Amino acid sequence: MSRNAQALSVLIVSTLAFTVCFMVWMMFGVIGIPIRQELGLNATEFGLLAATPVLTGSLVRVPLGMWTDRFGGRIVLFTLMMLCVVPIWLIGYATEFWHFLVLGLFVGIAGGSFSVGTPYVARWFPRARQGFAMGIYGAGNSGAAVNKFVAPAIVVAFGWTMVPQTYAVVMLATALLFWAFSHTDHEHHVDAGVTWREQLVVLRDPKVWKLCQYYSIVFGGYVALSLWMVQYYVGEYGLDIRAAALLAACFSLPGGVLRAIGGWLSDRYGAHQVTWWVMWVSWICLFILSYPQTDFSIMTVDGPKSFHLGLDVWSFSILMFVLGVAWAFGKASVFKYISDDYPHNIGVISGVVGLAGGLGGFILPIIFGALVDLTGVRSSAFMFLYGVVWMSLIWMYFTEVRKTEVMGRHAPEFSLRGAVAAAPQVEGMQ
Repeated sequence: MSRNAQALSVLIVSTLAFTVCFMVWMMFGVIGIPIRQELGLNATEFGLLAATPVLTGSLVRVPLGMWTDRFGGRIVLFTLMMLCVVPIWLIGYATEFWHFLVLGLFVGIAGGSFSVGTPYVARWFPRARQGFAMGIYGAGNSGAAVNKFVAPAIVVAFGWTMVPQTYAVVMLATALLFWAFSHTDHEHHVDAGVTWREQLVVLRDPKVWKLCQYYSIVFGGYVALSLWMVQYYVGEYGLDIRAAALLAACFSLPGGVLRAIGGWLSDRYGAHQVTWWVMWVSWICLFILSYPQTDFSIMTVDGPKSFHLGLDVWSFSILMFVLGVAWAFGKASVFKYISDDYPHNIGVISGVVGLAGGLGGFILPIIFGALVDLTGVRSSAFMFLYGVVWMSLIWMYFTEVRKTEVMGRHAPEFSLRGAVAAAPQVEGMQ
């Protein structure tokens, strides 16, 4: 088999494997609804149940990346998937809340597949095509949407216990398929000399904290809302689980598959420009989404008149779709920042930023649940995200935007257009 054919095979089966891993990682976002009813969980406990796998998937990203460098992505990803099969199967037999939490920690290992597949796939392609290859692999985030299509149908037809059993079989079959059609190149192996201490040293750089903040929104928020949206539709709009999951996919699907386009936009217009507009679009969407369903009356010359203010299910879904698109672009633009600002330290910075994004996906569902329990307002989740995005915009303004020269020789527009216009004149003088 030629080198190009091997690279294409690796890309296809790795993307399939990542899609299945992400589908499993998001499993509690759907089956957590009947489990919540069965165990009588409150919103905070539901948030903890949904987020527990995200914790493990975040914490294992850095060591899995190191092992991928040392042993190769093929063996690491295959082992990771095989280790998840039994815990996934056992979820169908769990009966207590702590059973689900413990098994969720083991199942969460599947979420670490991103830090394995990204370097594994990239090394099979020349540098000029690595961004495209990683974008295709990153589209495996759409496994969150696949889960929303598949799991509700299984729940309705056979009960929630059939979902983990089905997913266990799918994971096993995908692992075997991956092993059969993936390849190993020992020249890709490097000595993983990066230590945990070196990972933590980069936290002294304020830019890294800022990138962690951005990624905790565009990736952590994406994961959190992917877990939260099905039960939100059920509670807020009274939909059944199938209709709720289908509409929730309007957010999850574009948030996964459009990441490659975000990479292209970041290459063309720069990470700063894309991230700046991503944050503003997020700010507008979250501001509208934050407003709770409200009934009020005003006194007019003809007597009191009552009004209702709130989003209907279709307006809500359209805003979630726009938010999903924005965050897909944002996930790519943050990593463009890393490649631009840290070209010689991209692995370490990516590991730290990715860890921050994953931890955001773990913490946010718990915060969402606690806010609902405290306030009784479901849209409080969006209120919290709105505040976080507002803080990011302020941080971005003072560290980047305010320092940008909008007029003169060093203005971005002058640098791009002026340089092009001046090029023929320079050539004529030579």
